[in-house]
Amino acid sequence: MSGMHHQPDGAAFDVVLLLHVGSAVVGLVTTLTAAATAGRLRRLLRSPAPLPETLRRYFRPGVNWAGRFVYGVPVFGFALLAMSQGAYALGDGWVLAGLGIFAVVALLGEGLLWPAERRLQAAVAAVAAGDTATAMPPVTGVMHRDATLMARAAGAALVLLATGMVIMVAQP
Repeated sequence: MSGMHHQPDGAAFDVVLLLHVGSAVVGLVTTLTAAATAGRLRRLLRSPAPLPETLRRYFRPGVNWAGRFVYGVPVFGFALLAMSQGAYALGDGWVLAGLGIFAVVALLGEGLLWPAERRLQAAVAAVAAGDTATAMPPVTGVMHRDATLMARAAGAALVLLATGMVIMVAQP
């Protein structure tokens, strides 16, 4: 027992830990929302009905800042390492596993999920504006492909985020 470090404590550590966990939870919720919304869009594209206002609002052009909260996970994680007074180290297996998982989540987000979301934003805006001469049916096929890509990338990111959360709690 003498080789074990004590659990870090103090108000500052607790606040940073809450920010770290909060970033992970917001990342999880926004990724779940992206997966569900992309799946809903895929289903609705098979119907001739106009897209509901909620979908048009979700795919309104602009950066998905809520999704970027996930970047708080490593930022606050590094802060926790620095504040842990040696209780945790970058070389700990569970820390390295978390960093590896985060790297893959970031690659999924930046490489697949968010680019597909941006393309869908442009397509949904064109459809909503009534640009059906060029929008339908070719855009519908492209939208279906991007919605599928978005849903799959978000699903993979969800699995990874949940796995990372389990690893961070268990600290094996």
